[in-house]
Amino acid sequence: MNMQLQVPRPGPLVAIGGAEDRSQEAAILSRVMNFSGGEAPVVAVITTASSIPQEVFDSYKDVFSMLGAAEVLDLRIRDRIDAAAPEFVAMIKRADVIFISGGDQMRLTSILGGSPVLHALRRRHQEGAVIAGTSAGAACQSTTMVYGGAATDSLRKGAVKMAAGFGLVDGVIIDTHFLERGRFSRLMEVGATNPEFLGVGIGEDAAVLFDKNTILAFGPGHVILVDSSDVTSSNVFELDDGEAVSVLNVRMHALVDGYGYSLSDRRVLGPEELKATSLEPRIAYT
Repeated sequence: MNMQLQVPRPGPLVAIGGAEDRSQEAAILSRVMNFSGGEAPVVAVITTASSIPQEVFDSYKDVFSMLGAAEVLDLRIRDRIDAAAPEFVAMIKRADVIFISGGDQMRLTSILGGSPVLHALRRRHQEGAVIAGTSAGAACQSTTMVYGGAATDSLRKGAVKMAAGFGLVDGVIIDTHFLERGRFSRLMEVGATNPEFLGVGIGEDAAVLFDKNTILAFGPGHVILVDSSDVTSSNVFELDDGEAVSVLNVRMHALVDGYGYSLSDRRVLGPEELKATSLEPRIAYT
């Protein structure tokens, strides 16, 4: 009898645009919990990005407990020594859901980058754990992340600052609080200099699930996609830093709950197509 090796499927990866509802409804966070597939998952909350970790942890502990978490673990990682501490690595290994709070994404990557905690987080993701983050905790998920750039006029060469992220998803650049802070020009500047990246601008109280080559939008808010793959012309390579960028033939899509996007062939997937192909957001990975 032939025996097939069962390779674990990576767990769900969720990016939230910030300011998600934490009331009794908690539409997005309840979906995050459901993605774990367990009745009472263990949730680990990483508050490294925040300058007020106790307040942030208490808020998420309340909502995840209300939603049925068996335990909510406080990963109070404040420096590089903490990021190597065995007790925090052990918490990551126990967690079914790992949630990364908002704050400053450069604080996240500078403290966690290359650390035992980040290595453990990546392993748990490959083993099937849910990884979710909001605001800075979402922006850090891509291989390359945005960490700065004025919302009002970022369509200038060098205006958007980028650095290495956690590398949990390739081929995209994630920006958060997108509509509320008017960050369209940030992702257009990214697209002019890096047309291969799909810009994923997530509004507040909105989220995306990265599922293989598909992006699935959910929650009450909007997800804006900025696709520069068919750009016909840009002057960016001719400019000095700070000069105005031209970029032609950028495509944008506004997705709401139930819509998706195929990364493999760069097209929007409507609710009916998602249902027909079983690509709608799943309750659990099997």
